Amino acid sequence: KAGEQSVLMKEAIVGYFFGSFPTGYLIAKKKNVDIQHEGSGNSGTTNALRTMGAKAGLITFLGDVLKAMIPVVLVRILLKDTKDFATFIALCTGFGVVLGHNFPCWLKFKGGKGIAVTASVIISIADYRVILIGLALFIALVAATRYVSVGSLMVALLLPINTLLFHLENKWFVPMLVISAAFTILAYIRHAANIKRLLNGTEN
Repeated sequence: KAGEQSVLMKEAIVGYFFGSFPTGYLIAKKKNVDIQHEGSGNSGTTNALRTMGAKAGLITFLGDVLKAMIPVVLVRILLKDTKDFATFIALCTGFGVVLGHNFPCWLKFKGGKGIAVTASVIISIADYRVILIGLALFIALVAATRYVSVGSLMVALLLPINTLLFHLENKWFVPMLVISAAFTILAYIRHAANIKRLLNGTEN
């Protein structure tokens, strides 16, 4: 168990440093834009899209997806002989990525809201049916409401749903469910202002 805890800690740290790569900030800097003082002040995909346009938003999104996908997929490959443990560790690595993205040490812990990287973790870990349904719901919700934040809040629910549906027999089910729920809780905390604006009818 000490060895497993050591792996868990190391992978969470690795995930954090992958996640703290400031994709949106660097793209903005190249364009002479201080993204931390534009729009919402976040360095994630949505603010990059709003403040710098579609191309910068797309590049930011792809960069954020890759910085989550690379470490999570590598963990699953390296630990493929212990499938249940690999899935649990990959989930923890992904949560480390989200923490790094949201609170990057290089930017005084001021980053994004974590939805793009969370979506990447979902793509890397979740059952394909959850991925497809989640994508369809995201598109439908954003199209119907015109609010990206509504679709983002739905995405944040997918990991605990995936854990409940497909990992009940995993010996790591309980800690997996806790970590999965932590993704959701953190996303909702980071979107607290958006939720307030949605309720008030003043969301962007």
